[in-house]
Amino acid sequence: MKIADLITWFEAWANPAWCESWDNCGWQIEPGVLQEKARVLVCLTPTLAVMQEAIALNANLIFAHHPLIFTPPKSLRTGEAIAEMVRLSFTHNIAIYTAHTNFDQVQDGTADVLAQILELKEVTPIVPTQGGLGYGRVGLLEPFLTLQELLATIQTRLVPPNLIFSPSADLQQTISRVAVLGGSGASFISAVVKSGAQAYLTSDCKFHQFQESRDRNLILIDAGHYATERPACDRLVQKFQSLNLDWVQLSQKDEDFRQFFA
Repeated sequence: MKIADLITWFEAWANPAWCESWDNCGWQIEPGVLQEKARVLVCLTPTLAVMQEAIALNANLIFAHHPLIFTPPKSLRTGEAIAEMVRLSFTHNIAIYTAHTNFDQVQDGTADVLAQILELKEVTPIVPTQGGLGYGRVGLLEPFLTLQELLATIQTRLVPPNLIFSPSADLQQTISRVAVLGGSGASFISAVVKSGAQAYLTSDCKFHQFQESRDRNLILIDAGHYATERPACDRLVQKFQSLNLDWVQLSQKDEDFRQFFA
């Protein structure tokens, strides 16, 4: 399958027109490879390490969730990461394509995969957008779990380096309804409360957002940006594999940019 055909297939599923006005979905760099057979390296974040990996693997497309270009640069100068990515992209004929907030909304996107990992039932979006799609997912645990069992399940299945949750008087509290949203989801707390969820799995939550959740009787669980979004990248590789591409692989140089001192 040619790169142009792959992108046509993807955009029929996750239309870049659905991305938010502040977002930057679609082509980040396209050095003239649309008619080449797709050799795809999928990653969460396009970095120089991922670009070097793509060069070593002879990939011609880096397919990323996070945009390479988010805030428009005013200049490109030697020694800057984006400038170096652009240089290497054109030198080695490696395109970079991003699916961000459009990928967040779709079936098998970032939130949907989290809901599947926790085996939630009767799943609906936290914030619907169009056609049954939307941001986040909320659903039922079957069987119900205690909070302690839910936290253990998240730790086992997502393997976050540091799992943070809001204070609870009782780890044996029964949890039946859970909301999930990969990446930075603290701005959705009010919508989650309205959904009737008892616990909310997301990331990048601040001190006062934990306070707000506690005061609104919502257990906030922060598993980190990488751990909550990386599984959807793995699922995307599986979808691409079903298309019989010439070559596709999940990046091994993609990284969580945080370390925790034990």
